[in-house]
Amino acid sequence: MRILIAEDETILAKQVQTALTAEGHAVDVADNGEEAHFLGDTEPYDLMILDLGLPMRDGISVLKQWRADNVNTPVLILTARDGWTDRVDGLDAGADDYLTKPFHMPELVARARALMRRNAATKSAVFARGDVSYDSRNGRVTLNHMPVNLTAQEVAVLSYLFHHANRHVTQTELSEHIYEYDDDRDSNTIAVFITRLRKKLGADLIETERGRGYMIKLAA
Repeated sequence: MRILIAEDETILAKQVQTALTAEGHAVDVADNGEEAHFLGDTEPYDLMILDLGLPMRDGISVLKQWRADNVNTPVLILTARDGWTDRVDGLDAGADDYLTKPFHMPELVARARALMRRNAATKSAVFARGDVSYDSRNGRVTLNHMPVNLTAQEVAVLSYLFHHANRHVTQTELSEHIYEYDDDRDSNTIAVFITRLRKKLGADLIETERGRGYMIKLAA
């Protein structure tokens, strides 16, 4: 999954990026409101973490513009302001959740997972199909209850397909959501990851329909 962090405190932004990268996510960082607005408007994120006190353009203004531009990506607000009116303003502007600084990193990571699950219309942190399970809390993948060793990119592909189960996902969409902004995205390598996942987890886990993409089917 791909996440944008809009935070001008360099050390904090790096800490959040490190924590989310360790979860297997592709993470971009913007240190001012103008860059945050541009990236959020032009790049396909699964979650955006937005500090309210950004330079050049404040977080509320950025959030209102995203929503006006029909950017519906979940937004988690970070704020050093502890007044209830600031929280109300953020939620009314279109935020999905908020966290007051200082915070514990495990809570931020858990809230991020919850927002992405909510966006995928699922309540469980564990995704399963047949004998395969994927735990989004720790990136652990098992087959018949036995751990399977996957690369970070393979886990990223599997995670995105599970979060978007029961619909076809194209190679281009997958490449946009597992690579960071400055990465050299090659949608052709997605086919390689899919082949490896099928070899490790079973040929019937991921379906392919020519011209439409890949899909993991889950019971309704």
